[in-house]
Amino acid sequence: MSDSSLHIAVSGNIGAGKTTLTQMLAKHYNWEPHFEALDDNPYISDFYDDMHRWSFNMQMYFLNSRFNSILEIKRGNNSVIQDRTIYEDANIFAPNLHGMGLMSTRDFNTYKSLFESVKNLIKPPDLLIYLRAAIPTLVNQIQKRGRQYEDSIRLDYLKRLNERYEAWISNYKDGKLLIIDIDDLDFENKPEDFGQIINKVDSMLNGLF
Repeated sequence: MSDSSLHIAVSGNIGAGKTTLTQMLAKHYNWEPHFEALDDNPYISDFYDDMHRWSFNMQMYFLNSRFNSILEIKRGNNSVIQDRTIYEDANIFAPNLHGMGLMSTRDFNTYKSLFESVKNLIKPPDLLIYLRAAIPTLVNQIQKRGRQYEDSIRLDYLKRLNERYEAWISNYKDGKLLIIDIDDLDFENKPEDFGQIINKVDSMLNGLF
């Protein structure tokens, strides 16, 4: 990346609207978007059917995929906005699976050890945007987009993820952080709501240059 280019990342629970906001901000600021390749993930359907069996495979796939994405961002000269970060897997998804008894301690320790090695080779984003949402908002958005493999997501799983997101964000010190409460926003369909987000992002970006 050049000295003037930025790495922005959008984080948040399943159904928070990360991909939609990433697309909209990329278009508005002329940033290069990097998306989570869910449709290419060979484990995702199996994982939601049998989390215990496939949790380690799933997390290793994501770790490799996101690390490659960061290397790609580093090689380019454009400002980039990324849909979800490598840090969310390590701080939220993998510990949650382990905590729920869906990943063995042996597998979790292997994952953590590899993540720490990767972490030493990468830089956190210049700005992290966190989309905060209550469970009913997440459920509504998950149902609306109708991904078949997400039909079996349990409410307690979403709730646990939300708790871990809040704990992670409350201790986030790696860079600039913008928290957006989306429960009362419809940034996809209401230009005034998207305008509110743009104003907040603009004020954060002014401090990055």
